[in-house]
Amino acid sequence: MTDKYLYMTRFLTTCLFVSLVTMSFGQTITVSEQVSLRNDNEYQIIGEYNGQTLLYQEKRPDYFIIGFDEAMQQSWEKELELDRKQPSVLGVMRGDTSFNVLYRFRKKGHTILKVNQYDPGANLLDSASVVDLGYMLYTPNLQVIRSEDRSKLLVYYTENRTTFNLYVFDVDSLATLWDRSVRIDDVEINREFDQILVDNNGQVTIVLDKNNFRSKRESHYYEVHRFRGEKSDDQKFIIPMTNYVTYDVKFDIDNLNDRLLAAGLYSQKSAMRVRGYFYLNVPAQNPKEHLLRFEEFDKKFIELILGKKVKKNKGFENAMVNDLVLRRDGGVLMITERTKRFERRNGNNSRVFYDPYNRFITDYYFDEIIVISIHPTGETHWRTVLHKKQYSQDDDAVYSSFFLMKTPSSLRFLYNDEIKYENTVSEYVLRGDGHYDRNSMLSTEDLEIRLRFRDAIQVGSDRIIVPSERRNRLKLVRVQY
Repeated sequence: MTDKYLYMTRFLTTCLFVSLVTMSFGQTITVSEQVSLRNDNEYQIIGEYNGQTLLYQEKRPDYFIIGFDEAMQQSWEKELELDRKQPSVLGVMRGDTSFNVLYRFRKKGHTILKVNQYDPGANLLDSASVVDLGYMLYTPNLQVIRSEDRSKLLVYYTENRTTFNLYVFDVDSLATLWDRSVRIDDVEINREFDQILVDNNGQVTIVLDKNNFRSKRESHYYEVHRFRGEKSDDQKFIIPMTNYVTYDVKFDIDNLNDRLLAAGLYSQKSAMRVRGYFYLNVPAQNPKEHLLRFEEFDKKFIELILGKKVKKNKGFENAMVNDLVLRRDGGVLMITERTKRFERRNGNNSRVFYDPYNRFITDYYFDEIIVISIHPTGETHWRTVLHKKQYSQDDDAVYSSFFLMKTPSSLRFLYNDEIKYENTVSEYVLRGDGHYDRNSMLSTEDLEIRLRFRDAIQVGSDRIIVPSERRNRLKLVRVQY
């Protein structure tokens, strides 16, 4: 089991008051001084460069980069100079020695996409226009996807329920490789669009999910389209899923082995219950030779997931495929998490306060992590369940779930034991044979931090940076192993 090859994300830190806590398991925890936030502020940890950590922060209409030194103390702040005609930042992308800011702005009624490249001191190195979208009466919902090696950037939006507008950009040269508007016949994007991907060569893959209903499961299939700059390079192929209903799935590009991979959960009699998993392996040069395999979960594994005995194997509910970790041999680790969102009206419930407006309250549950290692043949290598119980209310679940830290020898799942102000942080260390250890890492008591692990980043093989938000105050927490 390996990292998703050698492309390891780096971990960042934000610090302003600094405290150090050395843990018994060998970690060093560094907590920064707090940074004030407004409700409309957005931020992103960019990366770590030569011992300093960079944080992007929006204070609209202005945009800033904040630098922190090795001790996690704020050392400088600089405003980014963007085109002043209603700029809106779409993403900040880190590179090895620089970072890029992708944004849009208006000029004479036209919507223009532009990329600025900055050095670690936030000094402008270069800039380039990605595309002029022309005169538009509305602002399109632009989405940004990066390739695995971070060298290619896909910006896209959909229109008329049948058309994808694609713009592929090379990050290193700041050059637009190609752009096209592609119409796909006989498609309802809002209902059938599943996923879009860009590979390290700039090819775009669009996956459509057709007839994924219990009543139509006999004719269920995936329709895959591939696009490059020239229409002559277009590809289309079908993956039959006959008699199976997809519960949830995640696709990914295996650039190392030149394949499209997918792993997901399926249902049969009841579309609301998971009965097993499936694995899909599609060679890029010969899609007809694809491999598709289904494996049903046995009663013993269902009992392990549910934590109780069952009389009959009916599967389980409330699960999503959280991530795929690609193996070098073409196999995959499918990481699934059991989640549930429940809306209810405020009433006579002991867990909530009286609400005179009778508004809805949203409960969030993030529980077991299910990890399945799958061979390139689709056979199960091993499978395991990492138990946790997380409950929160009306917080968009920003403190729930986990962060996956990837190292050459293991995967680390870091998470909050409970979603409350005073909390214990724990981790599962999962090894390549499926065995694991569970460690209690840190108590947040007296540290005044609430960790958002879903927004953490990895900045090295042995460290991560996690943002903490508490009472409109931001701190960055660096975990060093």
